[in-house]
Amino acid sequence: MSKIRHWFQAAFFAVTNGYYEGFIKGKIYSGKGKYICAPGLNCYSCPGAYNSCPIGSLQAVLDSRKFVFSCYIFGILMAFGAFWGRFICGWMCPFGFVQDLLYKIPVKCKKKNIPGHRYLMQIRWAVFILLVLLLPSVVVNSVGIGKPWFCEFLCPSGTLFGGIPLAVMNKGIRSAAGVRFIWKMLILAIILLLSVFFYRPFCKYLCPLGLFYGMFNPVSFYHFSVDKDKCVRCGECQKVCGMDIKVWENPNSSECIRCGACKTICPNQAISSGCKPGSVMEKKRYLISVSLFVLSVFFIAAGILRGEPGAVISKAVRICMECIGIE
Repeated sequence: MSKIRHWFQAAFFAVTNGYYEGFIKGKIYSGKGKYICAPGLNCYSCPGAYNSCPIGSLQAVLDSRKFVFSCYIFGILMAFGAFWGRFICGWMCPFGFVQDLLYKIPVKCKKKNIPGHRYLMQIRWAVFILLVLLLPSVVVNSVGIGKPWFCEFLCPSGTLFGGIPLAVMNKGIRSAAGVRFIWKMLILAIILLLSVFFYRPFCKYLCPLGLFYGMFNPVSFYHFSVDKDKCVRCGECQKVCGMDIKVWENPNSSECIRCGACKTICPNQAISSGCKPGSVMEKKRYLISVSLFVLSVFFIAAGILRGEPGAVISKAVRICMECIGIE
């Protein structure tokens, strides 16, 4: 399962970042694909990216003078969450893929969680509420325009997939890089180093996108199930789980990235996954996910009617420059 997942992650990155001319010329694709958000933390500023980053797009709308709430982006995120939950984190996120690969480097003292794990997990809420939602819409300049705080000061994906390739290939961008670029490089270096020793530290403690999708895990179409008659609570699933979840107790934990390692290791094949409802409880969850998906469609339609996709495109280039640390 692990090999299949990693090949899928690599293929998905290649397809969604297939604008190879961008890597060659050091330019960003700006076609119609940017109106659509990628499901994972795939930076707009990646030279090969065909789509926009959902977190960057959300901030593009929130920090504008015209909108105080983004129906379009929230609708897209809700649709992704209602259908997949954090399957996106485990299979479709490029920065998650990078962390997976780094954790495979053979070093001593390798652990799943950073000491203080239980408390560090709460940082994501501060990141999501403050850097993604509040500050972009509340802290504005003299003409009422805010800035993308998460992209500008924290996001390591933008630095890795956007900032570094563009700085290497584009002389103008390289000469404009300043203190903020150095800060973003420092953040990236720390996260990458931690990823060698701890499993997906960015996902567990800082990522606002994973936090959002995690809220849909208990009710998403795609879900995990445990056959109580087959399960002997041996704990093998938790041992192989990088997110350190007691799968037999909570197979649809908000922390689960749906990697499938627990299904592979289970000696009694008690763990299964899919979209088909089985028990009465699963049928109720299915109705909730259908309702959320329908609601997401209305949000997306409302956002389109309000002209939000245009706001995403018009401001995304500026956000791109701030995300990669251009002064």
